[in-house]
Amino acid sequence: MDRFPVLVIGQGGREHALAWRLLQSPQVNAVHVAPGNAGTAREPGVVNVPIAVTELAALADYAEAHGIGLTVVGPEVPLAAGLVDHFQARGLPVFGPTRAAAELESSKAYAKDFLAHHGIPTAAYLVHERLDDALADVRRRGAPIVVKADGLAAGKGVVVAMTVAEAEAALVDIFGGSLGSAGARVVVEDFLDGEEASYIVIARGTDYEPFASAQDHKRLLDGDAGPNTGGMGAYSPAPVVTPEIEARIRREIIEPTLAGMIAEGRPFTGFLYAGVMISRNGTPKVLEFNTRLGDPETQPLLFRLRSDLCAVLLAAVRGEPLPALEWDPRPALAVVLAAGGYPGPVRRGDAIEGLDADAGDPAVKVFHAGTRLDGEAVLTDGGRVLAVTALGSDLAEAQTRAYAVAGQIVWTGLQYRRDIGWRALQR
Repeated sequence: MDRFPVLVIGQGGREHALAWRLLQSPQVNAVHVAPGNAGTAREPGVVNVPIAVTELAALADYAEAHGIGLTVVGPEVPLAAGLVDHFQARGLPVFGPTRAAAELESSKAYAKDFLAHHGIPTAAYLVHERLDDALADVRRRGAPIVVKADGLAAGKGVVVAMTVAEAEAALVDIFGGSLGSAGARVVVEDFLDGEEASYIVIARGTDYEPFASAQDHKRLLDGDAGPNTGGMGAYSPAPVVTPEIEARIRREIIEPTLAGMIAEGRPFTGFLYAGVMISRNGTPKVLEFNTRLGDPETQPLLFRLRSDLCAVLLAAVRGEPLPALEWDPRPALAVVLAAGGYPGPVRRGDAIEGLDADAGDPAVKVFHAGTRLDGEAVLTDGGRVLAVTALGSDLAEAQTRAYAVAGQIVWTGLQYRRDIGWRALQR
């Protein structure tokens, strides 16, 4: 078998996990990550490439010059910028949706209109381009209510407002320019009550292969209190996604979405992530789409994955039938360690101690996100810094293992939730 190098685009925890898992493929002899982080730099067999995710031509030049056999795009920004289109135009094998297909994530307004047009269950909504109209909508509907910036906002564009005043403040903030062009339009939608889950598939056209279910913890503080974040932890599987509910998600959401994208002339190849709210009667409704893997769901999911990920992604790129994914039956749980101040402005450059706490334990892995190297030292370099991920014979054991390692990692201002997995454990 000819072996080849793989290129992963991005620098977060999702990309560290992708690089780590792809390197385990018998087809892969090295993984290049652009631009990567301290974790990818320290991973044997992985090399960082100092090219930003938005430098499309430079990334394609690099892939061409280094004989890259597959490029996997991690974050949403290069997808929205058309990286996949650029690579495809140059005949380079790349996994991810085109710019047009990625609009399912890059425009909340497009996604909501798509869902409505194709009869896919979601919350009632209106799209507004003027502050006065949005304020009137909120006052008419009352609270709780959800306010979403239309464009990409790095996980900061959604406000679940429990009062009208909170929704009004969010609208004034967004229309006032706090999120730049991402806030030029706003979606105001009904609040959905229930339990949220993440359902991700590898797709090409209408052919798809599902990942195991997962559940993310968006709120900053224990008990799902505090502001929304990009995610403070996750676990897989999610008990709320029963076989019956999974069948409904596939039948009522995933399959009509993939068929609808073809009907709209935007056939979808890539990771399709449906954030789903499951009501008390078991009805799933779409909260949002992402057109890439979730972070931090990726870390526990790839920790459980037993299949050759590279082989599955290559099959999608080549238009071949997708092999079924195989999973470790043990649950996995990830705890995000964040910098002080997150999800607001954070301090960078603090030295991290205790990163060898997972050494020698194959059931635990510390994935890096917001980190950088300074000589031999690893420094904080972002809001979400690490994701301590563990397997266990049950979720309680996975949680215990993850927190045992998390408790040995130290830097100034470190913060993390102490209750990741609480919904499942409460069952």
